[in-house]
Amino acid sequence: MENFAKTELTMMVQPTIFPRVGYSILSYLMFINTTLSVFNNVLVIAVMVKNLHFLNAMTVIIFSLAVSDLLIATCGSAIVTVTNYEGSFFLGDAFCVFQGFAVNYFGLVSLCTLTLLAYERYNVVCKPMAGFKLNVGRSCQGLLLVWLYCLFWAVAPLLGWSSYGPEGVQTSCSLGWEERSWRNYSYLILYTLMCFILPTVIITYCYSNVLLTMRKINKSIECQGGKNCAEDNEHAVRMVLAMIIAFFICWLPYTAISVLVVVNPEISIPPLIATMPMYFAKTSPVYNPIIYFLTNKRFRESSLEVLSCGRYISRETGGPLMGSSMQRGQSRVNPV
Repeated sequence: MENFAKTELTMMVQPTIFPRVGYSILSYLMFINTTLSVFNNVLVIAVMVKNLHFLNAMTVIIFSLAVSDLLIATCGSAIVTVTNYEGSFFLGDAFCVFQGFAVNYFGLVSLCTLTLLAYERYNVVCKPMAGFKLNVGRSCQGLLLVWLYCLFWAVAPLLGWSSYGPEGVQTSCSLGWEERSWRNYSYLILYTLMCFILPTVIITYCYSNVLLTMRKINKSIECQGGKNCAEDNEHAVRMVLAMIIAFFICWLPYTAISVLVVVNPEISIPPLIATMPMYFAKTSPVYNPIIYFLTNKRFRESSLEVLSCGRYISRETGGPLMGSSMQRGQSRVNPV
């Protein structure tokens, strides 16, 4: 009887028609993704822990982002590497639910943390006189709200509002996008609106205004003959563009599939196409530490010091920390 149950479970989670070499390629790609994600985010956390004086209103948010991204890599990408190597999700139903919950939760935390970061930068750059005081306490309050907000949406399927199960090519688990019921459909509608559409709109609005404001600052500086400062701000503009592009590469495919399923719940999406958006989202832990942390010269120097076990002597003895040059009333704007 036990063997029959195991056989039935195996048949249930057998992948749909997909070449074996395809699973091998996915496993290889996810192995690279997992390695880079873990390395980059562990490095960020190690540098922060070793240099507690780096912690300020912005870097607290970056630290939280690194933690959530590391958890995405360990609970999501690492598991998917193994299951793709095997060609099916062979770890059982309970582990499938756990993986679906973990990836959903930590993925939402990462997305909403990026939204919080964009909102804070918008306030500092675009509303310097609005009375918003950027400090560690305010950042921690925002992060607490983010983690609790995402917990609600991740726990709901465990309580019966939607569900978790195998997705796409059946080597990873996520929300039950293919379940045809009003209970699931109502969750997906609100989930898509509140967890994807809303963050995307906020990030686009905030960074668009940051770009416009920095362009105005650059023109003002050029008129006053401040060429060098204008060049610094042009670098900041390029970094903001990199943030926007990386965000859309990682999250736009998943958002598009979510909207498609919500608009037309009867649509039949090929397994590989249904799977790829989640794989794109799993690449965000690779990009985020590079864009939001390692582009800062002082943090790069500290990273080299950590990687060399203290043998590298940092030449960066001064200079602003991340976000410290975004103070109100200053003409130089460094959003990174």
